[in-house]
Amino acid sequence: MRAFLVIGNKVVTRPFSLNDLPGAGRMDILCRCVSQSLLISHGIRKDSEIYLMLLGEPEPSKVVRIVGSEVKNLAPDERNAAGLIRKALSMIVGSEWKRSSPGIYVVKKDLGSLLNELSKKYEIVYLREDGKDIRKVIKKLKDPLFVLGDHLGLKKADEEIVLEYTNLIVNVSSLSLQADQCITIVNYELDRIGNNF
Repeated sequence: MRAFLVIGNKVVTRPFSLNDLPGAGRMDILCRCVSQSLLISHGIRKDSEIYLMLLGEPEPSKVVRIVGSEVKNLAPDERNAAGLIRKALSMIVGSEWKRSSPGIYVVKKDLGSLLNELSKKYEIVYLREDGKDIRKVIKKLKDPLFVLGDHLGLKKADEEIVLEYTNLIVNVSSLSLQADQCITIVNYELDRIGNNF
């Protein structure tokens, strides 16, 4: 398996307008990350999932999980992904995962609790510009979950929590790339070496 955790610093935690995704705390960025993490030509990656941590108002923090092997009706456009996320955010949730539609789950959970849960299933890898070159370490990774921020990066307090659970800090470029570009490169590198995660 491979997975991604994208932290949306201001992404709203309530239903939002599909006509203004940037105005929903940059929901558009997270929707692009969903597409890049799960979609391939004429299909969906069955070995991948993505977690979207939403830290915006009115109920931070909520997490939406999309599982490639289960999700239905996911298309490449941002509006499609946004519709699935909006449906998940319309549900009343607590500290247990709740299914909103096939392959899509939502929970109210802080970053530390989420990483504690995920660290039992995945090797936590932090994507940051000053990390090790991914090509030098990728063959050693086993069931990686890559953590990255949106256009604002990670707040210092959140980064400290991530570092508590991180086994490795890697980069895909010395440049500061967009989150969805980083996901595309990670998937390429994993595909290139032929690992069946």
